[in-house]
Amino acid sequence: MKVQVLREILEFNNDLAAKNRSGFDEKHVFVLNIMSSPGAGKTTFLERTLKDEFLKDYRIGIIVGDIQTTLDAEKLEAYNVQIVQINTGVPCHLDGKMINNACKDLELDKIDILFIENVGNLVCPAEFRVGEHHKVVLLSVCEGDDKPLKYPLMFHESSLFIITKIDMLPYTDFDMEKVKQNALQINNRTDIINVSAKTGEGIKEWADWVKARRKDVFGS
Repeated sequence: MKVQVLREILEFNNDLAAKNRSGFDEKHVFVLNIMSSPGAGKTTFLERTLKDEFLKDYRIGIIVGDIQTTLDAEKLEAYNVQIVQINTGVPCHLDGKMINNACKDLELDKIDILFIENVGNLVCPAEFRVGEHHKVVLLSVCEGDDKPLKYPLMFHESSLFIITKIDMLPYTDFDMEKVKQNALQINNRTDIINVSAKTGEGIKEWADWVKARRKDVFGS
């Protein structure tokens, strides 16, 4: 019975996600669903993305998902982009309905790229589509190189794997080659980028990836 209920929930969500995606495509809004465990650095990563202005020719929107508080959204408000905060209360992920509702508070006609900062969790967000064009998973060097094997669905569903906080490598026993091998074992089609939001290393490569994938979808 539980399996049937879960199947029905996912099917309902997928229908809403498909409607979201249709709306995004109609307005040429390229959408990336950014996922990670708590503390991997999603907000700081987005701050650095905006600060370094490699995407300055694009109009940016951000939906921030958290269980409580507006702290992350407040940090990003300084960069003059459209932002909507979603507080889930209890659920550890965003879903199609939440994104649909949030988009009512955005001027999608004035957005070229929409970043969805999902709730910090390496399990649930991977199960729920929200209408995104690509999923992106972040993993910091402070978390352990075995995470792709322990949370395979997240890495299987993601088109891009970003290794964050690489400036901290000297202070950890994180094995960069091992984590990449583990991720590619789960999904051999994923791209991998090393990033430090502190130094800016890898941010241009990330921005170039975003531009290229948007061009794949919309041709410009």
